[in-house]
Amino acid sequence: MSNVLVFIEQRDGKIRKASLEALTLGRELAGKSGGTLAAVVAGSGVAGLAAELAPYGAAKVFVADKPELASYSTEGYVAALDAAVAAFSPAILLVSATTVGKDLAPRLAARRKVGVLSDVMGLEVAGGRLVGSRPVYSGKARATVQPAADAALQVATPRPNVFPASRAASPGAAAATALDFKVPAIRAKVVKLEAAEAGELDVAEADKIVSGGRGIKGPENWPILRALCHELGAALGASRAAVDAGWIHHGHQVGQTGKVVSPSLYIACGISGAIQHLAGMGSSKVIVAINKDADAPIFKAATYGVVADLFQIVPAMTEAAKKMKG
Repeated sequence: MSNVLVFIEQRDGKIRKASLEALTLGRELAGKSGGTLAAVVAGSGVAGLAAELAPYGAAKVFVADKPELASYSTEGYVAALDAAVAAFSPAILLVSATTVGKDLAPRLAARRKVGVLSDVMGLEVAGGRLVGSRPVYSGKARATVQPAADAALQVATPRPNVFPASRAASPGAAAATALDFKVPAIRAKVVKLEAAEAGELDVAEADKIVSGGRGIKGPENWPILRALCHELGAALGASRAAVDAGWIHHGHQVGQTGKVVSPSLYIACGISGAIQHLAGMGSSKVIVAINKDADAPIFKAATYGVVADLFQIVPAMTEAAKKMKG
């Protein structure tokens, strides 16, 4: 029997989609091994979020609701997660591979003296142990990974947008339990938060992404791509070249040094397809590449390729999307 604990990430009191995906995966793993599914949420004023996790099968929800946890901090949140692990004694811990999750899971694993199956795109239980698969060599191959045979706790960080979120056929009880623990001294202090533009979707969680590269020629041409994003309900992404040129904020960057994404649709506009960029979006389900250079590396990874001027093709796609919506 393998009990499963899932860390639930929230932002401004709203549960992130990636955490619901991890919770759905946790429900499947717990169901196959006859275990119980539990979740843990941390923050300030987050006790009410427990009820939102019941439809996804959570039988228990551990709540770390403290003023000191209003903003994310490694020290505070790992203490909360460690308290939940101590209270529930899970065999498996899932933390979505978001920016927060990639920081939190390794710290908790180090505290528990176990390893982490990081950024997995496949995960199952075999013989009571986790077996995962993750991309290696910039996405060119997949490696099979397993925790140590004697690991008391198996930790994995599933990649967002790979495991679909779905509600359980039989909702869980989601009984909320307040965690009693001492928040350690937090050495880093949040002094300012810069919010994304109103209506902007985060590329890390988006199901559709339209990205621009050096081929858009300058920051004044982003509105062309934003118009297509609006019609498709997509997030706006960018290559490292566009970010390094100062054309757009780093938060939009997709790639090895940006955000790793796995949307159902990725439209690359004027992006050559350097290996660092492909490493960040190569696992997209459908890739559409638009580039004037027929020899651009992006076409090797593309599901569909259009050798043409993006300034002609993208507006035409936007108009077509409008007609489909109409």
